[in-house]
Order: sequence, then C-alpha cells, then structure tokens
Amino acid sequence: MKLSGCNFHGVIVIVFVMLSISSTSAMTNFNVLNFGANPIGRTDSTDSFLKAWNAACSTADSTFIYVPKGRYLVGSLAFKGQCKSPQIIIRIDGTIVAPSDYGVLRKWENWVSFERVSGVSIIGQGAFDAKGPSLWACKASSSNSCPLGTTTLRFTNSNNITINGLTSLNSQMFHIAINGCQNVQIQGVKIIAASDSPNTDGIHVQLSTNVEIFNSSIKTGDDCISIGPGTKNLWIEQVTCGPGHGISIGSLAKDLEEEGVQNVTVKKTIFSGTQNGLRIKSWARPSSGFVQGVRFIDSVMRNVQNPIVIDQNYCPHSENCPGQVSGIKIKDIRYENIRGTSSTPIAIKFDCSPKNPCTEISLRNVNLTYLDKDAQSFCCNVVGKVFDLVRPNSCL
Repeated sequence: MKLSGCNFHGVIVIVFVMLSISSTSAMTNFNVLNFGANPIGRTDSTDSFLKAWNAACSTADSTFIYVPKGRYLVGSLAFKGQCKSPQIIIRIDGTIVAPSDYGVLRKWENWVSFERVSGVSIIGQGAFDAKGPSLWACKASSSNSCPLGTTTLRFTNSNNITINGLTSLNSQMFHIAINGCQNVQIQGVKIIAASDSPNTDGIHVQLSTNVEIFNSSIKTGDDCISIGPGTKNLWIEQVTCGPGHGISIGSLAKDLEEEGVQNVTVKKTIFSGTQNGLRIKSWARPSSGFVQGVRFIDSVMRNVQNPIVIDQNYCPHSENCPGQVSGIKIKDIRYENIRGTSSTPIAIKFDCSPKNPCTEISLRNVNLTYLDKDAQSFCCNVVGKVFDLVRPNSCL
C-alpha cells in the first residue's frame, strides 16, 4: 500500500410478481375510464386520474387502479399519501402523455409525483411520454426563457415502493427520482432519451435506504443512474447503460453539511458508448460528506471514454470552486472483474483530493484496453492495492 503522487502508468434477492387483472379480484378495483379518463388522448384526463387515486387512497382495503391501453393526456399529477389503503397497485398498460407545450408544466418540479405514500406499486407494460424534445431544443438555443423542466416520476418520503416493467420516454429532466425513501424495488424498466438531451438522468437516488435496481435498460443524455448524498444500502444489478454518462456517485460536496454515501453494490452492468463507466465525483470544495463501502463487480465496457474514474476536482465552468479542494472522504472502494475497451488512452483515473486522499482503493481482475493497445492509468493522492491481473498497469 502506498500514497501515490500524480502518475501515469502505461445479495439481495427480490421476487417481483406481475399481477394480472384477474389476480386482483380480492382487491377493490378502480378503472380510470370509470372516472372519465379519455384513452384517445384528445382531452385532459388529469382530474380523472386524481379522482381514481383519491378513491383508492380513501378505501380501507387493498386497492387496484387500472389504466387500460390507450393514450392519456395529463398535466401535473401529485398523489398524496396518508392513505387508508395498506396497498395500492397501479397497473399501467396505456401511455401517459404530457402536454406538447412544455410551458404547461413549467411551474411544477415533477410531472407525476408520489409523496408520503406506503405500499404503492406501479406495474405494467405501459409508458410515460414526457414530450421532452421541444424543451431540449429550447435549451440548445441558449434562450433564457426556457424552464428547467420537470422530473417524470418522483417518489418522496415514501416506503415499500415497487416500479416494475414500465417505459419512460423523453423526460424533460430526470426520468425517475427516489428521494427520502425506504425499501424501493425497481425492475425491468426501460428509459429512453436522446444522447444530447440535457439533465435527463435515468434513475436518481438520494437520502434513501434499501433501494434495489435490477434488469433495466437506460439510454439517456446524462447519468444512467446518479447516486446522491444520503444513499445507503443501494444494490444495482444487470443494468445496461448507453448512451449517457454512466453510473455516477455524485456530484457530491454541493453543500458544506452533507450526508454520506455508503454500502453501494453495482454488479453485472454493461456500458456502451458512454462518457463514463463507474464514476465517483465531487466538487472541489469543503464538505462533511463521504463515500465508503462501494463494490463495482462484473462490468463490461464497450468504447467508454472513462471506464473507471474518481474525480474529486469537479469544477464545471470554474464557478464556486477554483483554488479549493474537496472535503469528501472516499475509502473502501473495490473494482472487481472489470473488462472491455476505453475510447480514450486513460482507462483508469483516480484524481483525488490532496487534503482527503482516496484510501482503501482496490483493483482485482481488471482488463481494459484502448484501440487494441495498452491503455494508461492516472493516479493522484490515492492509496490502494492491486490483486491478480490488472490492465492497464496500475499506478496504485
């Protein structure tokens, strides 16, 4: 083990049950069509969806809300908790469509949101179509009149949540956000947005405990999965990413007082043409935050710009951070069985804080090449060990 300078050298088991309509006979059923929803998508169905939710929420029995095939035009949907029903299953077989004019949603942070709910499952083969391209075009024009956009689906301060089998298309901002939640299971989702779509993170997790993401495909213009402060016990497995920015812990150190990230496992992932593969990043400024107990296992890189990267000198546009160093403490990070190709010469980059060096970093069975040649590694302020075969030659 050593502290390097800046050098170059060449389980959690989950069972998801897809409930059919017939298997919910013991539950109280609510069909959005019975509340006036229009499946042709020509008239606004927002009130119909809210009425169906309120009916289910106020029922003492377990309840089932059904959205049949069709296209349903809705504005902002805010589903509030404190429900009498111990379990609410929402099966979506149709497509929920946002207004074509992105300005309609500009005063809302979220398009479809759940707050303080418990025992809610969203399942089915349906989709959310957020109509993001027109807003992306506005942002690309550098117009100051563009709104930030809305997150497609957000759960806040909620428990025992399941999301299974849905598709999220063209979100204005984040596709799925999990904030302040416990016991969340996400499986079999498809997330699709253009490679140049701004801030369209696939799944964002923060301030949440016991979150599991399995068997999903994420294609976006930003992070495939972004992991924010206060995330604890996160398991990610069998996820494919690309295009996009890869799986990122951070950005961290946005605030001086910030909760840490701990006990994260990322396993059996594939990255294709992404900007990054497995990334940890923090702003170069003081913070009480930390990252520890992270396991990156069995990842395949296909033409990835930065397959393995820790960046503690993140300072976009050189604003609010020049001359400072990151206070984030990063330790106990393991990379095992990582293989594939880098699209840049540096396949492994550990650019850590001079004040808080990265410690207990380990590499085992890593094989990354660049254009069928040996790649390079870069290390700055990092302590670690190498086990078995590691290519490129590690500078640890």
